[in-house]
Amino acid sequence: MMRIPANFRYLGISLGPCLFSFASNYDSSKAFVKSLGCFLGLMNYAQLSGPNHKLLFSDHLRNRSVDEAREVFDCIPNPNVYLYSMMISGYARNRRLDDALKLFDEMPVRDTVSWNSMMKGCLECGDLSKAKEIFDEMPRRNIVSWTTMVHGLMLSGEVEMAELLFREMPTRDVAAWNSMIHGYFSNGRVEDAINLFEVMPCRNVISWTSVIGGLDQNGKSDEALFLFQKMIGSGFKPTSTTLVCALTASANLLALNLGVKIHGQIVKLGFCFDEFLSASLITFYANCKQVENSCKVFKEKLHKNVAVWTALVTGFSLNGKPENALEVFRDMMKLGVLPNQSSFTSALNASCGLEALDRGKEIHSAAIKLGLGTDVFVGNSLVVMYSKCGNISDGIAMFMRTDQKNIVSWNSAIMGCAQHGFGMSTLTLFSQMMRRGIEPDEITFTGLLSACSHSGMLQKGRGFFKFFSEAESFEVKREHYACMVDVLGRCGRLEEAEDLVRNMPFEANSMVWLALLGACRNHCNLDAAERAAKKIFDLEPNCSAAYVLLSNIYASANRWSDVSRIRMTMKHNSIVKQPGSSWVTLKGFRHEFLSGDRSHPLSGKIYQKLDWLGVKLKEFGYVPDQKFALHDVEAEQKEEMLSYHSERLAIAFFLVSTPEGSIIRVMKNLRVCGDCHCAIKLIAKIVGREIILRDSSRFHHFRNGICSCWDYW
Repeated sequence: MMRIPANFRYLGISLGPCLFSFASNYDSSKAFVKSLGCFLGLMNYAQLSGPNHKLLFSDHLRNRSVDEAREVFDCIPNPNVYLYSMMISGYARNRRLDDALKLFDEMPVRDTVSWNSMMKGCLECGDLSKAKEIFDEMPRRNIVSWTTMVHGLMLSGEVEMAELLFREMPTRDVAAWNSMIHGYFSNGRVEDAINLFEVMPCRNVISWTSVIGGLDQNGKSDEALFLFQKMIGSGFKPTSTTLVCALTASANLLALNLGVKIHGQIVKLGFCFDEFLSASLITFYANCKQVENSCKVFKEKLHKNVAVWTALVTGFSLNGKPENALEVFRDMMKLGVLPNQSSFTSALNASCGLEALDRGKEIHSAAIKLGLGTDVFVGNSLVVMYSKCGNISDGIAMFMRTDQKNIVSWNSAIMGCAQHGFGMSTLTLFSQMMRRGIEPDEITFTGLLSACSHSGMLQKGRGFFKFFSEAESFEVKREHYACMVDVLGRCGRLEEAEDLVRNMPFEANSMVWLALLGACRNHCNLDAAERAAKKIFDLEPNCSAAYVLLSNIYASANRWSDVSRIRMTMKHNSIVKQPGSSWVTLKGFRHEFLSGDRSHPLSGKIYQKLDWLGVKLKEFGYVPDQKFALHDVEAEQKEEMLSYHSERLAIAFFLVSTPEGSIIRVMKNLRVCGDCHCAIKLIAKIVGREIILRDSSRFHHFRNGICSCWDYW
């Protein structure tokens, strides 16, 4: 049976009678085939010379089938200027500028529309110089020509040239004014944009929306909302885009009441099923910690728009509900809504919140299947996810595979290496970054100081601090001083660290003094500790971390009366000490342990394994360091307390629940004590496994009796 060509069906032509006519008059099969060929040729000509050729041509361009569109174009006898312009625009949209320029040169006749199409194509492809050349060569320019060129110059950051062109325009319509306002905001020229808005002779809703959105994007959300209310008062009816901008500003300011009023306007104006507004409402309520309302908005209709699903995934993640975020992401995939870069970023952030490496790997696999495995935004999130979940080697491998690395890519890798205590790797990455011409920022500086702190690189730390302090384009903040105090303190330079705090160009906050207090604990300096603690209590009277640190310093010095006094003060002021806990994630489930915990279903096996480890540890020469048992009890009790610290329970659970040889990953909310650190080094050697432990300051990689921190943390 002969298949009817799609283009014939498209024309609505029935082939039955035609074929019957040919078949009834043929003398031989050869004659029939020849006749049929002539018929098909005639039909093809009829299609292309009829009114439907434009539809087929447009369909190919709309589907980005540029080569197929060109085939149809070449079959059209004497194509007009409009069709030439369409083909040129199609090439430009697909980044085939050379083909567009070649076709433009071949045009027998050009009008202003075709010149504008070619100029716009050059701008879309990023060739500003060619666009300028075409603009200069245009025999006639209309207002679209001028506005397109002004917009292109603004996009390229050529603000002064755009201003000059705007002043030279023979006439300006509202679109030209709007283009200038939008361009000013895009280039951070907020005052210029506002001034132009104030003097423009005629405004439309796009003018107002450009200013509201521009103010919000430049950190002036309060002014954006004021202008939105002024716009409503002036009688302008907001569009869905205006309402999205207003909701975004409300979300940034956490302006719940105003956002709820905007929600009411959305319903009143009949926009409640607009998917971009739904996404904005979900984000707004999530930012305002009203995630239940986010869910209500989401459930108002069945959405197929990826932005709406992504907004809910992000909302749950921001509200400390990573499990819900990953559940929404899974449902999204099941319903065939394909995630985009933002979806993957939010889902990977949720995996970080759970420290769920297995979940993160599943998401990574989905990203690869959708062709986003090396996308820069997804890649950056993967680097962070692998690093925070204790797999720095895969994090760095992901960094190396990421296309078109940006500053976030480099910072993610630098911070990851710093958190794992790989100081030299951090410095190597920084050197490569500088050679590539990537300008470091505040996060880069923090990562470098953190790496120096955890690796004991005092001179490097001093050098970086001096370099960034003297850089005119860089502002050293309190967080950087806290990092430098930590660098000095860990190296035992407590006097220098205290001098740095006292001579800061601004008043030190509790975070800076806590860094000094932590260093005092490491080096058992009571005098400096008491001075630092007093400063913290003056700034933050109920700072539990300061009370606990000071209490531990007293306990290490056997000053039990002072320990008792601190604890009584905490009780009197209702200050609660954060209990030390450790947890592991296994097969998607989190197992958490407190010190001496016996609530786990496998508790019997866990303690049996710990007792076995206790015997083996003594065979390897381990002696408990009782100074880390911070309670005034008998020596035997101190030894038992140390044996059942939360991190040891988590390790024992992993040992009885996983196959031999697999890596053990444990997370802990407080700093690992010195005795546990010593014991875990030996446990790694005894069981022949790598143990990765993340405490409150860094990752420790225990392997064959050695820790990656070299006992410096």
